[in-house]
Amino acid sequence: MVEGISRRGMLTSAAAGIAAVPLGSLAASAEQDGAAEFAVPPATGAITPFRLHVPEAVLRDLRRRLAATRFPERETVPDISQGARLEQVRGLARHWLNRYDWRRTEARLNAFGQYRTKIDGLGIHFLHVRSRHENATPLLLTHGWPGSVLEFADVIGPLTDPTAHGGRAEDAFHVIAPSLPGFGFSDKPTETGWNLTRIARAWTELMRRLGYGRYLAQGGDWGAGITQRMAEMGAPGLTAIHLNMAFISEPPLQGPPTPEEQAALDRFKWFAEEGSGYFEQQRTRPQTVGYALVDSPLGQASWIFEKFVDWTDSGGRPEDEFGYDKILDDITLYWLTGTGASSARIYWEAMRDPTQPSEVTVPVGYTTFPKELVPMPKVWAERVFKDKLVYFNKVARGGHFAAFEQPAIFTSELRAFARALR
Repeated sequence: MVEGISRRGMLTSAAAGIAAVPLGSLAASAEQDGAAEFAVPPATGAITPFRLHVPEAVLRDLRRRLAATRFPERETVPDISQGARLEQVRGLARHWLNRYDWRRTEARLNAFGQYRTKIDGLGIHFLHVRSRHENATPLLLTHGWPGSVLEFADVIGPLTDPTAHGGRAEDAFHVIAPSLPGFGFSDKPTETGWNLTRIARAWTELMRRLGYGRYLAQGGDWGAGITQRMAEMGAPGLTAIHLNMAFISEPPLQGPPTPEEQAALDRFKWFAEEGSGYFEQQRTRPQTVGYALVDSPLGQASWIFEKFVDWTDSGGRPEDEFGYDKILDDITLYWLTGTGASSARIYWEAMRDPTQPSEVTVPVGYTTFPKELVPMPKVWAERVFKDKLVYFNKVARGGHFAAFEQPAIFTSELRAFARALR
């Protein structure tokens, strides 16, 4: 059982101000409220403000499902080699059930400024936060999986208001952060074809629709692939890109590898042999894994939590490094929107994208974070981006979720890159 449920089946959630109630009453109230589902309003071709409010029935349904969690037995190894560890997932579940407050995150998203607009037949959700500083640079931020726009929650303030966060007025950005199709509060595609190329075209249209004639773009994970694709396409208005991960088909070796290159090759090997199980499932059978993720909150949570364990610079204990709430913000967003299957399909789509990669057409900045899946050596970045590479730095802390893990470093890197372009 999850801690917080008594032998009489009582559910407690003191931190959220919820009185203890019989578990059966929760189920009954969910039925009275009708299907515990959340849906966003339809999008149009206009830029429409979007105010988020998840019905209380949906949150009650989440707690009911958490209270009924059936855990597997403990792993038979002392590490994560078999997947997310029972002890850590139990701790995550206890916090989610008894202490986590979604309303706090909901209010934060609403305070940023959320919008939806229909592009290429699909409703696209995005955050749009304009700087108060004159001549701020528009900056398009794109997340990946299992990320969301919440990855950028701690960098939006420093990026848009640098003078309040140790920067100069000329460091200011207008921030645009869209949710990928099938993720968060963007619509779920009902047809095939929403690959990286199509998303890159949609983002180009979004920036045109917002009136930005010149802008920078930044991405990690699938966001890096989309950002690279925009640069390869010569997207109108895109003047430069910054990446914290690169999409390369194979290591760009020339002669015997240096020690730094060998370390990167070892990470390539680790990912291929041990770290890519989720990738194979989502690129081949996203619908099948989606049934479990959309139906079970602990299934969704453990699927994502494992990546925070494996891919962050946290010594395998992201809950100690970042706190449960910050991790659960992202997980809860996936759960409430029921995007376990639709977000997984980006892998299926990307593997079927007929577009052949080409050379980027704009200046490139690159920051290597030490716990990235494969930390990029500078020599590889130089071979991939050639004379377009105008900025490169290797920082001391951080992993795959750069803005989420190290917001101060991420902000500093974007400021330094923008200055290098002037």
